[in-house]
Amino acid sequence: MPSIDTAVPLPTPATRAWLTPLELGLLGAIWGASFLFMRIAVHDFGAMPLVEVRLALGSLVLLPFLWRARAQFPARIWPKIVLIGAINSAVPFMLFAWAAQRAPAGIGAIANAMTVLFTALVGFLFFGEKIGARRSVALLVGFAGVVVLASGKTAGASISWAVAAGAGAAFLYGIGINLVRRHLSGLPPAAVASATLGSAALLTLPFALSSWPTHDIPMKSWFSAAMLGVLCTGAAFVMYYRLIARIGANRASTVTYLIPVFGVAWAWMLLDEPLTLTMGIAGAMILGSVAISQRSAR
Repeated sequence: MPSIDTAVPLPTPATRAWLTPLELGLLGAIWGASFLFMRIAVHDFGAMPLVEVRLALGSLVLLPFLWRARAQFPARIWPKIVLIGAINSAVPFMLFAWAAQRAPAGIGAIANAMTVLFTALVGFLFFGEKIGARRSVALLVGFAGVVVLASGKTAGASISWAVAAGAGAAFLYGIGINLVRRHLSGLPPAAVASATLGSAALLTLPFALSSWPTHDIPMKSWFSAAMLGVLCTGAAFVMYYRLIARIGANRASTVTYLIPVFGVAWAWMLLDEPLTLTMGIAGAMILGSVAISQRSAR
């Protein structure tokens, strides 16, 4: 994605040497925590209301970027923005929230890593991009990792449907990324994110209102939902685009390797969720395939 004008002087090379790894680690921790926050809040909110809160808050955090670039968003591109908002935000967020009701937070975090591979696959199938032998192997290994992950059980219960939902969300992310590259390139990414998140929030609103919980929602769930929207969606996007502006998209995308690690670690430390052998094997296969794919892309 193109860089954004952050209106902040870029760090000197000496500062970048330590700042970039720190910010990549922080971003991985924040996005890994999103699966923790979903796991905590979804049982009290339900999937659709939680997604609505996340989308609305994330869009509001990024709204100043959209307002500043509003002249670059003519009416003719808004149908594309609405479609991309549904594909890249509304439906995947709903699938991850639905999965969080049925499986540990680490499962969604591991499945999310497939986004990189699905982006390459969608580009190959629908947009004529070359995939190459190495990336083809990476895709096969990654898909095998998903199968291994789906075969596992937690507390004696199958998690296959939750894994399928997470993989489906990652596939939609892959479609959305390709659509953004081809139809919204040249626009400030933070403004695009605000527009797509806001559009997704409007699409989700009727479903969220119809299923809004009638019981009192505990404060910890409100806090988790707020962190999911403000920190893990809005603020994290700003941080990610600043990284892209400074170090490029390829290096910034290495945060993909950190998200499952932090997602599993947060769930283990704070929710006492188990670390299973199946999760370890599947995670290693998926992250290994992503590493191969990224190396091939570069």
